[in-house]
Amino acid sequence: MKILLVDDDKTLVKAIRRSFESLGNQVVACYEGGPVLGVIEQEKPDMVILDIMLPGKDGLTVLKEIRDRFPDIPVIMLTARSEDIDIVVGLEMGADDYVSKPFSMRELEARIKAVSRRTSMNLAPRNQIRHKDILVDLNQRRVWKNKMELDLTPKEFDLLVTFLKHPGMIFTRERLLQMVWGYDFLGSSRAVDIQISRLREKIEDEPKYPQIILTKRGVGYYCE
Repeated sequence: MKILLVDDDKTLVKAIRRSFESLGNQVVACYEGGPVLGVIEQEKPDMVILDIMLPGKDGLTVLKEIRDRFPDIPVIMLTARSEDIDIVVGLEMGADDYVSKPFSMRELEARIKAVSRRTSMNLAPRNQIRHKDILVDLNQRRVWKNKMELDLTPKEFDLLVTFLKHPGMIFTRERLLQMVWGYDFLGSSRAVDIQISRLREKIEDEPKYPQIILTKRGVGYYCE
């Protein structure tokens, strides 16, 4: 795998390069955000690991540019910030996963393998998501199950897409309120439970025994 690593911490870049090249990967380094699109064009990496805090053009701006020009390339964000808002914004803008600093090389390696596996299994173009017997058209905001179109409300659609884009990731109710309802939403987290219950009625074969959107007791919800 060829990995483009974008981070201005040269010590970290050196450590990641040494670790991943020892596993047979090729690591191309970029230390600021401005040249990233040109490097992608020239090097054609299989994946981008992108730090949020960069000199000049920040990582979220670069992420948006990558998604606009290279929509199918997987991107993992690196963040040293503790605020969830950075993670939420990155995921909303199309990041495939994130790793918070400090991290171990084994953790980063595991995230890379997981993202690579998910993206290679998803044969649909980036404007579509396939999951089991569900097909989502992101451009037209339409959903089919077993080739039968479902009538989802806008919030139900946004919830479903949030889960399907990040299989295995557990979302708390508060995180879902931020991502789907908006950061200034003042309602109760009970709204999440109600919407998920309604969504399950439409997408699950047996809503009382869900197989798509599951509950992690005491934590939140996730997509199997």
